[in-house]
Amino acid sequence: MNQIICRAIGERRLLELHYHGYPRIVEPHVYGKDHHGDEVVRCYQVYGGSESGEEVGWKLLKVREISSLHMIETTFSTRRRYQRNDTIIESILCQV
Repeated sequence: MNQIICRAIGERRLLELHYHGYPRIVEPHVYGKDHHGDEVVRCYQVYGGSESGEEVGWKLLKVREISSLHMIETTFSTRRRYQRNDTIIESILCQV
């Protein structure tokens, strides 16, 4: 899964996935491990549902809880509010 996420980040391409039972389309910005050692991806969700009810906005997704991950052809631009070297992600594997 990490190769798909890093490739999507490098090519600035959207990811289509299922997370906690909801289909989502996200702009992946950074992928790595948090302080618990869990693989996570910081992304901006542009479409889909969520447990919080927030259908769009910044999300931090645990990779092990993602299912049916697919990179799609649509590209994105880096969000203005994105900050490199996210402090929640202790070990960054790839980022925009």
